[in-house]
Amino acid sequence: MHFFSVFTLMTLVHILIIIGVSYRVIQVRLPVAVSLAWLILVFFLPLAGAIAYLVLGEKRLGHKFATRAQEIKGRYDSWLRELPPEIRSDPRRLSPVAQSINLLAQTTEHIPALSGNRLQLLDAAEPILHALISDIDRAKRFCHLEFYIWAEGGAADEVAAALLRASGRGVICRVLLDAVGSAQFLKGSLVEQLRAGGVEVAFALPVSSFSVFKVRPDLRLHRKIVVIDDTAGYTGSFNMVDPRFFKQDAGVGEWVDAMVRLKGPGVLALNALFRWDWEVETGRDMDVPAESEDPYNVLQPGEKNVQVIPSGPGMTGSGIYQLLLMSIYSARQEIVMTTPYFVPDDAVTTALLTAAERGVRVTIIVPERNDSRLVHYTCRSYFDGMLAAGIQIFGFKGGLLHTKSVVVDREIALFGSVNLDVRSFWLDFEVTLGVYDPDFAGRLLALQDTYIQDSTSVDQQTWEQRPNKERFLENLARLASPLL
Repeated sequence: MHFFSVFTLMTLVHILIIIGVSYRVIQVRLPVAVSLAWLILVFFLPLAGAIAYLVLGEKRLGHKFATRAQEIKGRYDSWLRELPPEIRSDPRRLSPVAQSINLLAQTTEHIPALSGNRLQLLDAAEPILHALISDIDRAKRFCHLEFYIWAEGGAADEVAAALLRASGRGVICRVLLDAVGSAQFLKGSLVEQLRAGGVEVAFALPVSSFSVFKVRPDLRLHRKIVVIDDTAGYTGSFNMVDPRFFKQDAGVGEWVDAMVRLKGPGVLALNALFRWDWEVETGRDMDVPAESEDPYNVLQPGEKNVQVIPSGPGMTGSGIYQLLLMSIYSARQEIVMTTPYFVPDDAVTTALLTAAERGVRVTIIVPERNDSRLVHYTCRSYFDGMLAAGIQIFGFKGGLLHTKSVVVDREIALFGSVNLDVRSFWLDFEVTLGVYDPDFAGRLLALQDTYIQDSTSVDQQTWEQRPNKERFLENLARLASPLL
């Protein structure tokens, strides 16, 4: 009788957990594939599934984040409204596709395309680090750096030394790092040296055992932004690491990245995004006059139209996801994209297949080896359909290709921190630079071509002959794609 009572109670609890969590999943209205994945997990593993859903199921940023974001929203809305007309791009001078992308980005993320920029594409760690150090050494007012990862060692330490020199001569230096991506840096000695030297260092979205049920722990700050004196800005895929020393035990070679060095009005938009992230995270208001009495006086004229496009779980809408879909569907001749993590959802997959089937040349470049085995197999699970549709796929052999770039019809470039996966689309705070300029698109295509030259083309016939074991692992890994 006792055994029967315990069994009955356990069964009742089992059923209540399934009903309760299922009701919540349905009410939240997650994407259908994600909802089904959670429902299946909760049905078969009620207790573990319920705990996993409470921790990872919804995009909870916490009361403090929401309150601070609401407090500063008005100031940033005013800043956007007050951008002078002379630095806003004239839509009539953009191509029809660029006009549509600009309008969509402005509607969803509220930042307009800005004209009069000059862009320098930095294609490797050495020129990136050299340029950063040089700009920091010339700084007179402030240096703002924001990264997902900062790892000690090699030339990355020279950037820290440059910040200490700048702080020593009275320059305001602020560094914002993701608390998980830079967890090792947080434990190291360099962060204390920076703080002792007057550099302000903050860690975004900290995780603790007490916070996991209030703030989702895998919502991460994945942006890469540097702004020096409102005169030079950087963004792209590069973390503050020296690839000669970073993750050398992962067996994937050196990480290969690129950044854009930007001069012109776009720098102001990058700095506004940094300021937002800094103030939301620290609660400390950054006094604009203390940094620059009139930032527009320091702008140097150029000719490129750029649009800074932020995205993340705290933003309204699904900005970069919609922009990517629009870009793919707008293509008439060619799409070339690079990404380290290729795990598209059904909509992006359909868009790419449709593009190829209507005659657009689609090229996808991914690393041959990946630092995540799960992502490696999940990525490969998409190859069959892509190859059958005529999409060219290249596996980069020269290291872990980490550059995130999309070029459409040799005239539009999307370049930044966004991977082609569900995590980047929905869970991470990202930044993308939309560049509406054939010259820059051509330079980015040339860089993508160097990646192709150091890659192996995936041949459809050979691919179809791979072992059944590989097929099974790929298909098994793909089941987790909605939750990656």
